[in-house]
Amino acid sequence: MNFVKKYFVKKDFVLFLVIGAINTVNGIFLSYVYSLFLQANLAFACGYITSLSAAYFLNSFIIFHAKPQFMRYTKFIISYIPNFIIQNVLVLVFYNGLNWSRIIVYMLAAAIGLPITFLFVKLFAFGKKENRYSA
Repeated sequence: MNFVKKYFVKKDFVLFLVIGAINTVNGIFLSYVYSLFLQANLAFACGYITSLSAAYFLNSFIIFHAKPQFMRYTKFIISYIPNFIIQNVLVLVFYNGLNWSRIIVYMLAAAIGLPITFLFVKLFAFGKKENRYSA
C-alpha cells in the first residue's frame, strides 16, 4: 500500500493521467489514420512514435518542471519501450488473433501500460532533480 501511495496517490500521477489521456487520443487518432494505408501493427507503431514527442514536452513542462534536454528526451523514449511492447502484444493478440475492433484494441492497449510507464518516466527519465526550473 505504501508503494501505491508513494507513487500513484499524488498530483503528478493525476497530471500524468491527464496528459496520458491527451496522448492516448492523439496516438489512437494517428494510429487509425495510419491504418488507412498501413498494416494495423505498423500503423499502431507509427501512431505511437509520432505522439511521443508531444507527450515529452507536456511531461517536461507540466508535470516534472524540467527543461527539455536531448538526454532526457532519449530516456523518455526508452521509458516507453516496455509500454510499447505490452501494447503491441495486445494488438497482436486481440486485433490480429481475435479480430477485435482496431479502436477498442488501441484503447485497451493504451490503458494497460499507463502505471508501468509512469514509473519508468518518473524514476528513469525525470528522476534526477538537477536542471529543473520552478513552475
